[in-house]
Amino acid sequence: MTLVDNAVYVGGVRTSSPHDLDETYEVMRDRGGMAWIGMYRPEPAEVQSVAAEFGLHELAVEDALKGHQRAKLERFGETLFVVLRPARYLDDVEKVEFGELHVFVGADFVVTVRHAESPDLAAVRSRMEASPELLAMGPQAVLYGILDEVVDRYAPVLAGLENDIDEIEDEIFGADRDVSRRVYELSREVIEFQRAVHPLVAMMQALQRGSEKYQLDVELQRRLRDVEDHAIRAAERADAYRALLQNALTVHATLVGQRQNDEMQRLSESALAQSEEVKRISSWAAILFAPTLVGTVYGMNFEHMPELGWALGYPFALLLMLVMGVALYGVFKWKKWL
Repeated sequence: MTLVDNAVYVGGVRTSSPHDLDETYEVMRDRGGMAWIGMYRPEPAEVQSVAAEFGLHELAVEDALKGHQRAKLERFGETLFVVLRPARYLDDVEKVEFGELHVFVGADFVVTVRHAESPDLAAVRSRMEASPELLAMGPQAVLYGILDEVVDRYAPVLAGLENDIDEIEDEIFGADRDVSRRVYELSREVIEFQRAVHPLVAMMQALQRGSEKYQLDVELQRRLRDVEDHAIRAAERADAYRALLQNALTVHATLVGQRQNDEMQRLSESALAQSEEVKRISSWAAILFAPTLVGTVYGMNFEHMPELGWALGYPFALLLMLVMGVALYGVFKWKKWL
């Protein structure tokens, strides 16, 4: 059902709950009251009906039908068109879900067009109806109530983001391999949140600048300033979170670089140790090969060898083996292979 709630108020009191838009227009004109029409993903025909009755600008109507708009405040003649980006934190998946809310505010009407589950405008309506003196201030008071609800719902989102950032800091120093992806995803959520909350500050200031021209009640001006203060604090916290995440990425990159350097150093040390071991093995192999070479030559048993008839041939062969071995040992020791 696209028409979620529909009421006519006189003096801040709900006097009628029409079943359709045509009845709303009729009751509103007969009683000289204020209409508050709440729609959820309405059909184009319903929005066009409201636009024709209240003289809404075609560009604003087009934005409300298409959605996917940035947070903004625009004035078309005597009608305000406000786009808000409410948000809520989903604990089960640790994600921030962003919605979209369009509000048309005229001299005697308020039309809300929601494209997501949040914010809970039923709670806003109940709270406003419980304060008839506030609701009697007219459509601007309804706009205040909606703005107040949207900004208040940012507090749980900020708390959830802060908790996620704390977890990321632990994961960074815990060498979690997926931390880079999570920091990137969380950074995108914080940027999206900044896009939702930052325009609110300028919007609240614009509403207050027009307070005298459009005869806003003094009490309503105070309440709007309070919402502005909350929006400023939310924007400042979002900016701080973005800076923290950027620092987290820098620290993570530094830690990854240090771990890679440590790993390369360990590999280098291991390769150096292996090289030293190869040198030692090669040196002893060469030392052992020298006497083997001499013994192999003298063991050929040829008939005509000069040393075969020499009485000192055998001691000479042993001495030659020893000298060659000692000489090679000295050379390798000098080169620090042994």
